[in-house]
Amino acid sequence: MPLATTRRSGLVDQVIEQMRSAIAGGEWKVGERIPTEPELVAALGVGRNTVREAVRALSHAGLLEVRQGDGTFVRATSEFSGAVRRLAGTELRDVLQVRRILEVEGARMAAEHRTDADLTELTELLARRDRSMVAKDYEAGVDQDAAFHIAVVRCSHNALLAELYSGLTEIVRASVASTVDATPRNADIDHGGLLTAIRERDADRAAAEAGGFLDELIAGIEAD
Repeated sequence: MPLATTRRSGLVDQVIEQMRSAIAGGEWKVGERIPTEPELVAALGVGRNTVREAVRALSHAGLLEVRQGDGTFVRATSEFSGAVRRLAGTELRDVLQVRRILEVEGARMAAEHRTDADLTELTELLARRDRSMVAKDYEAGVDQDAAFHIAVVRCSHNALLAELYSGLTEIVRASVASTVDATPRNADIDHGGLLTAIRERDADRAAAEAGGFLDELIAGIEAD
């Protein structure tokens, strides 16, 4: 990632902002290791202490995770998302319950407010997701499944709801991956009914479809 050489004032804040931008913009992806300390020093034209302080600040904010002997990895794309990940912990049921609260109303509003362009995007995302799952390319399928759910909420055209849900991006993907890994049959979950309801502007059905498969996953966890 090309990083601009910083000015000599406010070096730590500048480095933090550049690193935050690299994370938020997807240049450094969640789960990936960021450049090493010497690489960052050379790219930014600052000292090691400045880089270390910036990394420390972003780690405290939840965006980065320092693994001794292994490097520094991207943990979340924003402070909000990092906080959510810390709160969510390893309780998959909690994550699914929060997803249900947001996704049911998101789907209801998507059916009411979606545009033709929204519908095209949802159709393409779901088609790619289904192809990946049929091919047992679960890693790609999980990414596309999460992207589909995020797009559904975005199609609600409620900016606040979409922003709140976008903060859950990492744990949405993690929860999808967890359910697929734990029970491969969950890869066969059909979201076609949800897409049809949104296409037909059937808000009640869209809400029921969005909540139905999550209810099944939650029930399965509670039964274990």
